[in-house]
Amino acid sequence: MSHLFEPLTIRSLTLPNRIAVSPMCMYSSEDGFANDWHLVHLGSRAAGGAGLVLTEAAAVTPQGRISPRDLGIWRDEHIEFLARIVHFITQRGSTAGIQLAHAGRKASTPAPWEQRTATLSGAEGGWPIVAPSPIPFDEGCIVPQELSTGEIDAITAAFVDAARRSLLAGFQIAEIHAAHGYLLHQFLSPLSNQRTDQYGGSFENRTRLLRTVVTAVREVWPEHLPLWVRISATDWVEGGWDIEQSVELVRRLLPLGVDLIDCSSGGSAPHARIPLGAGYQTRFAERIRRETGGKTGSVGLITAPAQADHIIRSGQADLVLLARELLRDPYWPLRAARELGHPSPWPAQYVRAAPHNTPAYLPKS
Repeated sequence: MSHLFEPLTIRSLTLPNRIAVSPMCMYSSEDGFANDWHLVHLGSRAAGGAGLVLTEAAAVTPQGRISPRDLGIWRDEHIEFLARIVHFITQRGSTAGIQLAHAGRKASTPAPWEQRTATLSGAEGGWPIVAPSPIPFDEGCIVPQELSTGEIDAITAAFVDAARRSLLAGFQIAEIHAAHGYLLHQFLSPLSNQRTDQYGGSFENRTRLLRTVVTAVREVWPEHLPLWVRISATDWVEGGWDIEQSVELVRRLLPLGVDLIDCSSGGSAPHARIPLGAGYQTRFAERIRRETGGKTGSVGLITAPAQADHIIRSGQADLVLLARELLRDPYWPLRAARELGHPSPWPAQYVRAAPHNTPAYLPKS
């Protein structure tokens, strides 16, 4: 029976445990560049024992940023500092992954702590936004421009170029962001996609762009490295995207070379009623895993070590992704190992403060 601290092998890559740092926007970049904040933020979670550290959503185009302060990977110059972060993460024995994203109609917004309008004006540093259909996300948001088929092709190419840059930076896992109401999710959901061409209407058409992006990225992402997709399993709105469609989508993604589905939910409708509670999204990961045979990750209000371990032991998911709990405690994995009775090495620099007989981990050369 698997448990939280058992290694997980996907293709040629073996994660040292089943704990991943979920992508979390930091709103701390300038012109898409990573900086010392990202190095310390991501590096401390690797030092804290997480088996996988995923970056926040990295925009594949400037227009695809959620905010002007988002991380980006749309130009070659972004590679150098990202590579420095990857080097530190891997030195600590963790694995570095990157999430590739385009915000679509939810782009050009302020950082959450700024008191401004829902969509930034040009004077505030904003830019024109795009979407499958000219439907604004919410009140106060501008109407997005409907993407032409040529522009859709260009966005697919941008994901491919971003994957190439990610490989040059040294990332070993790439995750395509198709959740939380961002562009690829916007194409999936009938709430945001009212097109009448080959990208709208039927399930086959609404899933076409994501399948195209996955296929194109898989062609440049090495065969021996894992490719993941994050989805919102449901919009939590009647008539929107739902778990039944998610299961069918995953059945079609797995043969295209997707290795794990990162199961989240929501984001398409600003006023959706979401039943928040401990592990409230885990049932989606469990159902997709059971009905498709694919690997899944569970995310959302996972806080206690015993809770996380139960998710793995009971076969609900293959790994857990933690977000806010790792903001509160970057060393949660080390605490969890102690509580669950699975010895886990501490950084050699910290071992003097560790429980008796804790093994020391020396940085890789």
